[in-house]
Amino acid sequence: MREESKTLRWTMPDKLEGVRLHFVGIKGTGMAALVEILSDRGAVITGSDVAERFYTDEILEKRGIQAKPFSADNIGDGIQCVIYSSAYSPDKNPDLAEAVRRGIPLLLYSEALGEVSARSYGCGICGVHGKTTTTGLTGTILKELDLPSQVLAGSVIASFGDRCTMTSPSFAAGKRNIFAAETCEYQRHFMAFHPRKIILTAVESDHQDYYPTYEDILAAFVEYACLLPEGGELIYCADDKGASEAATIASRKRPDIKLLPYGTDATGGYRLSFGKVEGGRQYFSIGDMGAFALQVPGRHNARNASAAVALCCQLLREYGKNPIDFREEIRRGLLNFRGGKRRSEIIARTKTPLGQELIVIDDYGHHPTAIATTLAGYREFYKGHKIITDFMSHTYTRTAALLEEFAASFASADSVIINKIYGSAREDASASPVTGEILAAHASKYHKAVSYRGEFAEAAEEAYRQISEPSGAEYPDGYLFVTMGAGDNWKTGTILLEKLAQEGIK
Repeated sequence: MREESKTLRWTMPDKLEGVRLHFVGIKGTGMAALVEILSDRGAVITGSDVAERFYTDEILEKRGIQAKPFSADNIGDGIQCVIYSSAYSPDKNPDLAEAVRRGIPLLLYSEALGEVSARSYGCGICGVHGKTTTTGLTGTILKELDLPSQVLAGSVIASFGDRCTMTSPSFAAGKRNIFAAETCEYQRHFMAFHPRKIILTAVESDHQDYYPTYEDILAAFVEYACLLPEGGELIYCADDKGASEAATIASRKRPDIKLLPYGTDATGGYRLSFGKVEGGRQYFSIGDMGAFALQVPGRHNARNASAAVALCCQLLREYGKNPIDFREEIRRGLLNFRGGKRRSEIIARTKTPLGQELIVIDDYGHHPTAIATTLAGYREFYKGHKIITDFMSHTYTRTAALLEEFAASFASADSVIINKIYGSAREDASASPVTGEILAAHASKYHKAVSYRGEFAEAAEEAYRQISEPSGAEYPDGYLFVTMGAGDNWKTGTILLEKLAQEGIK
């Protein structure tokens, strides 16, 4: 079960003007996003973290916040609550230890998120895949609809103004606004949330260190769905076997919950139909709402868009509005969506040594299903490009549990480079039955062009070698080089681009 706060329970007031909060681990993506949310509500925020600079430093600095080194001196008399990342604990972190000594309440990030949702019209977006993108799509649509809302995603979203959050112009601090947030299943963190509506994108075996079996993680999603109040809505992907199973079980336990399916297998108003892909757009239609388009690749993203449209339509109904009357705003929101950081993020468009086009993309896909669907989307979207994928598997437990699924997930790539495994601090790498070399060997059973390059410099050299050859008549448009994974192998793309720059290619 999730870790509980170590001191007095703090109840977040409806109005936060002047309330002083301190964040421990403030540079984490979710933590920085929560800073934005609470800052917009009037809170005065300080925070601490490691010295290494992250992209979230820029987000914090725009708010006038400088992350301090961890120290008991950070905890002053005026602080009313300390919010902390689950990566830290009071028995090891000096800020938290001092807060405990002073009797200042502590809240885990997930608990603080729950406090915000309890004072809002909470909409939780969850699932093993797609929750960040779906949250970003939801916020981009809500921005066009201008419903009074705040949205929190687990990554920087371009259409949020390169922020992790969106606050609509009609948002009013101290009032009961819509709060749509990405909610995480790991260690059942989402159980602190107070949802009125839930989007469930996918349920599969994952986080094997916490959920050893599929049944374990399925039970967690069912438990989350059952947090819905009487008449609450579960918007679930009918194309996903696990999501459909979770919805069925939740409905059996709670027949008062309203089920709203979306996807190609859905019945009702949110049935998805795929259209053509051309001109840098993919076209699709959603039930009675009509035709839409996205400028990001992948059928999985059309499904994510269907979920976001369904949620926004249901929210419009809550405000007594007919969604049909807002189709143009929804269309505009979907077209304005450009993805998020590390979600099919285009890092660079440049040239190869032979003068062919090279597109460098970074993506967070770290589960076999996400890898397969994302690469299939690239294959459809970038038809004339040869796809080279550099993959770094995340955690030894996940790799071992899903070894064959990972090995078979690269079918849409033309070439695969495997890095060493990015282990978790919770794991003992020496005791693992699997390594990056073993994953590469298994992938070779399914794919004709797999190489193991453990270090990023080695992987960049291999990528450079491959893009230095003509892509061939089959791929007249050049190359797509993709770094994938939840680790830090995005550095491979950086090294490759630096090598090209040294040769005068920019």
